[in-house]
Amino acid sequence: MKTIAVYCGSSKGIDPIYMKEAKNLGKVLVENGLDLVYGGATVGCMGAVADAVMEAGGKVIGVIPEKLKNVEIAHQQLSELHVVQTMHERKALMAEHADGFIALPGGSGTLEEWFEVFTWAQLGYHNKPCALLNINDYYSPLLSLFDHMIDQGFVKKDYKDLIVMDNDSEELVDKIRNHKVTYIHKW
Repeated sequence: MKTIAVYCGSSKGIDPIYMKEAKNLGKVLVENGLDLVYGGATVGCMGAVADAVMEAGGKVIGVIPEKLKNVEIAHQQLSELHVVQTMHERKALMAEHADGFIALPGGSGTLEEWFEVFTWAQLGYHNKPCALLNINDYYSPLLSLFDHMIDQGFVKKDYKDLIVMDNDSEELVDKIRNHKVTYIHKW
């Protein structure tokens, strides 16, 4: 395992804990010899995790669509910055570089990006761990939704078990390193 994709908000959130933990995750990645691939912005939690990786001496790969380059303020100090045309290209390139995926708190874009790679794991398109950093219990309601989907017969319990989750960056990275994704036959 060499590179982790991190999906997170281009906003800071209302509680300072989100920015603090984004920075902490960046530091923990470098301490574990892991590079970062992320959305390429300087703002919000995205910028915080990238800056922390660089401050700790790590490698950061940013991938940003041309349309968002000025809106999200593309980070110019990264090890690599790839400017692509579409969100589809952004997600594909990030997934190609990544050996695992972590979602920090964020909005619909964060969820959409993470759910795509999580779905790919369910379908057997990759065997990379998909993790949620549950800062401030941010993702606890999502786990409740998974339980509801399981209860209603739309998701197998085994799929929920594919989710690697912790509220501590160090513990989460350790779990990712030791996690083995197993393809679960759906039909």
